[in-house]
Parts: sequence; C-alpha cells; structure tokens
Amino acid sequence: MDRKKALQKLLRPRTIAVIGGDSAAEVVRQCRRIGFEGEIWAVNPKRKELAGVPCVPRVADLPGVPDASFLAPPPDATLQIIRDLSELDAPGAVCFAAGFAETGAEGRALQHKLREAAGDMAIIGPNCHGFLNYLDGIALWPDQHGGRRAHRGVALIAQSGNFAINLTMQQRGIEYSYVISVGNNSVLGMHDYIEVLLDDPRVTAIGLHVEGLEDIHAFSKAAIRALRQRVPIVVLKAGRSVRGAEITMSHTGSLAGSDRLYSALFARLGIARCDTVAHFLETMKFVSTVGSLPAPTIGSMSCSGGDASIVADNAESLGLETPPFAGASVRRLQELLGPNVDVANPLDYHLYVWGNYDKLAASFAEVLRNEFACTLLVLDYPPGSDNDDANWQVAERALLAAVNATGQRAVIVSSLPETMSSPVRERLKAAGIAAMQGIEDCLFAIRAAATIGAAQDRVERIEPVMAARALAGEPATLDEERSKQLLAAEGLAVPQGQACAADGIVSAADAIGYPVVLKALSEGLAHKSEVGAVQAGILSEDDLRQAADRMADRYQRFLVEQMVVPAVAELIVGVSRDPTFGLSLLIGTGGTLVELLDDTVSLLLPVQREEARAAISSIRAGTLLNGYRGSAAGNIEAVLDAIEAIAAFAMKNADRLHELDVNPLLVTPDAAVVVDALIRIGGNAD
Repeated sequence: MDRKKALQKLLRPRTIAVIGGDSAAEVVRQCRRIGFEGEIWAVNPKRKELAGVPCVPRVADLPGVPDASFLAPPPDATLQIIRDLSELDAPGAVCFAAGFAETGAEGRALQHKLREAAGDMAIIGPNCHGFLNYLDGIALWPDQHGGRRAHRGVALIAQSGNFAINLTMQQRGIEYSYVISVGNNSVLGMHDYIEVLLDDPRVTAIGLHVEGLEDIHAFSKAAIRALRQRVPIVVLKAGRSVRGAEITMSHTGSLAGSDRLYSALFARLGIARCDTVAHFLETMKFVSTVGSLPAPTIGSMSCSGGDASIVADNAESLGLETPPFAGASVRRLQELLGPNVDVANPLDYHLYVWGNYDKLAASFAEVLRNEFACTLLVLDYPPGSDNDDANWQVAERALLAAVNATGQRAVIVSSLPETMSSPVRERLKAAGIAAMQGIEDCLFAIRAAATIGAAQDRVERIEPVMAARALAGEPATLDEERSKQLLAAEGLAVPQGQACAADGIVSAADAIGYPVVLKALSEGLAHKSEVGAVQAGILSEDDLRQAADRMADRYQRFLVEQMVVPAVAELIVGVSRDPTFGLSLLIGTGGTLVELLDDTVSLLLPVQREEARAAISSIRAGTLLNGYRGSAAGNIEAVLDAIEAIAAFAMKNADRLHELDVNPLLVTPDAAVVVDALIRIGGNAD
C-alpha cells in the first residue's frame, strides 16, 4: 500500500487499535463520544481492559490488522510496536509519545529509527495529539476538544498539539472537517496531508499552523493543486525572527531571512498568511463559508457613522477598495433613506429605517446591485439569549432577501467579536449567512479571500518552487573581475574594463577613456566602499594616480572600468541559499545604503517575468525607474532581462552556488549594467 492510500485509511478507519495506558483509554472514550461506529481493540500486557475494551498483550494477538492505531507507550516501546504493525502491513498509526527529534541529538537518532521501522506506513507524529475526523466520527485524540460532528468544513493541520486543542474550543462558529496535530512530521509532511484532504470533497478550506516546512517543492505542488480545485489555504506561520545563520559576505545574505522566504512562498502559491490567531480564525471561517473573491472590493452598510468610518479606515489600511455607488443607486437609496442620509460607500443608513423590513430589504438590495466582491452589514447584538433582538432579525431577513434577489455575496459582521452570541451565529449559519466577528478581522479575511481568488485565476502560470539541491564542493569567493566574466557569459551587460597591476592602470584608463572607476581586486573583498577600495568619477590621470596610491599599500591588483552614466536608479539583485528553501532571489533598492534602507523583495526560483516586474514596482526604486517628477525613465525591460539572466545562472549552478550579489545593477534609460558583482561558488568556477 502506498503512503497516500495508507494515510487515507488511517484518517477514515473502520477498525482502531489503542495501545498504551490512560491516554489510550481516553481515545476509546473520545471515539465513543464522537460516534465512531467501527471496532475498537486494545493492547496492554499489564491491563485486562481499557475503558471497557478487553486487552490483548501483544499486537500479534489482535483479531485483525487495524486500519488505524493509537500508540501511547514510551519512545523505545513505540519503536517496537511500529515494527510489529509494519510486519502486519498495518496502514498507519498516531504516535503520541514525546522524546524524539524535539529533544536533541539522541531524540533525532530515535526518530530516524522510527522512520526506518515505519516502512510504508503513514505515521502521524511523534510528539502529537493525533487527529479528529468530525465528518465520519473518529477521534484518535487523547483529550477533550471543542468541536462537533459536521457534514463539511475546514481541515486544520497544526504542528502544535495544544494549539490544535485551543482552536477546537473557538467560539467563532467555524465547522471543522478534520483537525490533525502532526507534531514532529517524522514520516509525513504538510504536503502529504494536503494531498489527501484535497481528495475529500467535504473539505471546504485548509488551515495550516506551521512551525517549519521540510519539502518546499512538494508543498508547492500540493498548494497549486489546491488552487486548481479552488480549495483555499490559510496559514499561521510561527517564528518570524530572522534566522540565525553564519555570517555571509554579501548584502543579499544579510537581507534574506527565512521568514521573508516563507512570505514569498505563500504569496506565490496564493496562500493567505495571517498575522494573528483572530485573523486566522476569521479568515478560515470566511473562505470556508463564502469562498475566494474575484476582487478586493467591498460595500458596507451600518446604521452608524462610527461603524462606517471604522470600516473605511481599516479597508484603506488593508488595501481594500470601497468604490462609490453607481448614480442610479445613489438616487434610489436617497429616495428610500430620506434627504438626511448622506448616501456613500460605506453607507450609514441611520435609524430612520431600522426595523422597517421593506425599506431595509430594498436598500440592501440596491447596495448589492453595485456588484462589490463582498458587502458587509455591521450589526452588534444585545448580550444574552433572553434579550429582544427582533429588529436585528428584521435586518437579517432583509439582507437574506437582498442576497437572494441579487445573487451577490454578503456577510454580517459585529464590530466586536463578543457582540455576536452563539445563538445568533447558529441562526445566521442556518440562513446561509457568514457570521463574522470583528470588523478589522473580517476585512483582513476579505483581503485574504481576494488574494486567494487572484492566485486561483492565474494558477496555470504558477510553477512549483525548485527543489533544494545538495551542495557540491567547498565554496570559493570570486573577485569582481571573475564574477563579472561569469555573468557576462549569461548575457548580462558589464562595463568595459581591464584588470591590471598598479603600473598598468594609466594605460588601461587611456584605452577605456575617462571618466573611469578604479577598484581593488581581491577574492575576499566584498564591500569595497566600506574599506576605501573603490573610487568612482575619476576624470584625469592625476586623480587616477592619487586614487591608486591610497590603495596600493593594501592591494596588488586593480580593475579599471568605464564610468556608467547617466544613472536613473541603482538596484540590488542577489541570490542566497537557505537550508530549507535552497536558492532564492532578492530584488531591491541598491547602492551603499542597501542594508540601511532594507527595501527588498524575495522571490523563489524559478522566477517568472511578471513576478519580477511586480517586485520592482513594489520597491522605492521602482518609482525612479518610471521617471520620477519628469526625470528620465529607466529601461525596465533591460532590468527584467538582467534578473532573468541572474536567475538562469543560479538555476544552472544550483548544486554549487552559495551566493551571488549584484550591487548595484545600475539602470540607465537604455540599459541595465552590472557595476559590481560577487559570487561564492563551489567546484570549478568555469
């Protein structure tokens, strides 16, 4: 049985074996509570029964091969039990025990043995809580949880077991299809779970709590499949701090951190990255209930100017658009709402029509006819179940009628999470209206849904991320001359120049023609301006000799180059290596202040031209390239050609390139020229 089929059987078993003590007994109780209808067997050599299930002493004594097993013994005993199950061709198991890779070197060695023992089995964990299948009534889960049976819903995959427990306790009205606590991911990766969940049409969206990913290439392929199937993926990534890494010589290495690369990965794949747990919950709820959106446009309706302004402010800060109503809608709304209402989007319809079903339904329908991607109705409800909320229910029915009349999307959102009670959420859910809690969180979710929708539309142009490759050979840092030679061979433009000793610089400059630039050449020399190893704008022989004299006591070789003018902008284009992602590309505003400005975008290989164009547009230098305040524009197409050539060089040398730094890539109205370059590469540099 291949591992995918094994995981499918593990998640939807007909027979379950629980192995261990109290935790295993709790799994029996949780399976009964959730309504598991299959057989449960128990293994424990020291007990007669677990939660009323008779025990056998060994796995070999089970009455058959279990579809799923829950293992709760200590680590060493767990290894032997996995071997026993593997010999029976059991599909898979949950390994509850801790004490593996999360504990250090000994634990990592133990986890390696676990992988070997598993063979083709699907193993969830170790160091995990297991899983809950709310669709089919299965709970290999040794603890309480807050979910309930469902017909469809969000599949949550979390690397933290306790975090998964917490999210089952949410009071946001989210229905889960699956909750899977994956722990150490010893055998399976996030991509394995995504692939299996995508085979279940009852999964409406996938939520990921990620501490780290191992196989970025496989993950990207699974995420692209999700885009094609229009199953939104939402992620909460733990650990935003810059990676601790060995000191690198290039600007690129110091600017590209792994968290930026995760953001680049999620952006490329149309995965909505959330900043907070509240964002995560509301976004999962929105995309599961409403789905992705075709555009980042919203309409808003409330009976308060305060609510309208809060919506407007938060929408603007999130990059959402609030287009004005069409002229016909303005006139109709003015008739419905009266002369004292200022008709605009977001709309404050005041209290004049509050409780008037006919006018509310007509007004809401008129707003929805403007065909915003989604429209909000802001309602905050009185607390408690015994309060009279009849007028609120009138507004609900009016919105539902407007949705049915127009076929447009709309949600009800409370300005505060706590001003929408469980009975209200249940009522709205039964009516088919998404019950959103918190204006800012709701708007974040809408923006996320629009981002996912845009990726779904371009999915056929999205490529999987290049697989990380092992390095070959010890790295050597090439000097600027050799680095430029390699880049010139890829078609990049470099200045006319000549390498020479100190006594040859004058003749070199005469041959090139002034103005020139003088640079020291050394394999270990990275940031020349910081150590006085470069002089630009040299106009005469006297200036050239003075510049050479200042460097001659430290350097023996020099590079004399043509001065490139006129410069429109300076960019940095670099490649760095990350242990998880392999090689990645960085584009940003360059020059001597590159690290101070930190105005960069990271992209993953392979890079498409449209991705590079969007990256350039997002940085400050992009404004200069378009011609700032009447100044000359830069040759953007030449810049894109240079970026593509650098990316091609990186991919061609993926098994030996450590880092590459072009800073600056100097952009003129006619060209993009590699003015300075550094390459660290292993093996033969030819």
